[in-house]
Amino acid sequence: MDIQDFEAEDLYFNAVIDPEVAGLLEEAASLYPEPEAETLLMRAYFLAPEDLNVLVALYRYFYYQHRLPDALRVAQKAITVSGKRLNLPEDWRHLTRLHLGQGVLVSMTLTRFYLMAHKGAGYLEMRLGELPDAVGRLQTLVDIDSNDRLSVKSLLVLAQERLQEQRYAEMGNVVSMRSVLA
Repeated sequence: MDIQDFEAEDLYFNAVIDPEVAGLLEEAASLYPEPEAETLLMRAYFLAPEDLNVLVALYRYFYYQHRLPDALRVAQKAITVSGKRLNLPEDWRHLTRLHLGQGVLVSMTLTRFYLMAHKGAGYLEMRLGELPDAVGRLQTLVDIDSNDRLSVKSLLVLAQERLQEQRYAEMGNVVSMRSVLA
């Protein structure tokens, strides 16, 4: 499947947004990185918890504040919301090319957003040391994206290397413990 091969469609940020929510997002952007920006973003979230504009703004805020666990939670919410609109599985372990083909029939741009949210989640899992999940999620994306249009292969290789290093370190700790116990 070539996820770059699609007709022009509206993107999530072209969707109609409640004026109050839009105002909160604009004000939050003007106050970044002040703590008041987070308060405004959270108010926007409570008013429109499934608005992708709000979720992307929250994700970016948390990511640039280096609050990676919070950014991961928001990425998961974006996956849930976009997946629900496309009738796609929330859990990457159940995602197949067939699912994506069905999602593309609904909206190619939203399907691409869904996949990019998974890529972001995989990256965050890697950064947070959740390496088996990161490798699994990224491998699923590579398997689906046959032309690597999402540029996930290099990220997958990095996650695999880190997972291998982690396993070697754990093996070294086991060997060290055995020598202590001997």
